[in-house]
Amino acid sequence: MTAQSLRLDHLVVSARTLDEGTQYVADTLGVAPAGGGAHPLMRTHNRLLNLWDGVYLEVIAIDPQAADVADGAAEGATPRARLFALDDPATQARLEKGPFLSHWVARVERPKRLTVWQAQYPQRIAPIVPMTRGELTWGLSVPENGAFPAWQGVGDGVLPSLIQWDSARHPSAMLPETGIALKALKAAHPQADIVQAQLQWLGAAHLIQLQSAEDTPALVAEFETPDGLRTLK
Repeated sequence: MTAQSLRLDHLVVSARTLDEGTQYVADTLGVAPAGGGAHPLMRTHNRLLNLWDGVYLEVIAIDPQAADVADGAAEGATPRARLFALDDPATQARLEKGPFLSHWVARVERPKRLTVWQAQYPQRIAPIVPMTRGELTWGLSVPENGAFPAWQGVGDGVLPSLIQWDSARHPSAMLPETGIALKALKAAHPQADIVQAQLQWLGAAHLIQLQSAEDTPALVAEFETPDGLRTLK
């Protein structure tokens, strides 16, 4: 394993609209995500929900108010693909059926530098894209085509994106307490052996419970809430 152990940073719920995603989380966990903001480069926006131990949940959707070309791009240029496969027709078709737990993000702590690690292993880690939201700045691994991270062509949201925060305060420290804690993050994948090998290489295998599946990859998160155990899919 080339990496030090990573930390879980946040979970991702994809939705057609922020209102749909917010309602889905509120109905499941009993608390509605709030706050958040826009990601100008990716033409997306989000709302956040604090979880115990420096973790949070993000609801993300395409921002209908975002410009078609990101700031700084030449006029007429094709905008880059949105992150977390939001432009993928398969993702959009699934979102027609409702929001879902689509992905998760693992945090690379300093002094390890995510940009240097990626440069050393470009076949293992997608390019690191500098991103902003309000006063927050960070680097996130994002494939050029906006797809989920993959190894040997396998990923499907089960392999994490990698993040390193530049801001002194983590977003979870800015969110109100909810009394909700992530109990377990679980996944099933038909090529679990390939996924597991990459998780171990990243130093992230301890963050997720992976099992083999015969058909569609899936993520499931179990939470302890003030009203008991709840599950988000």
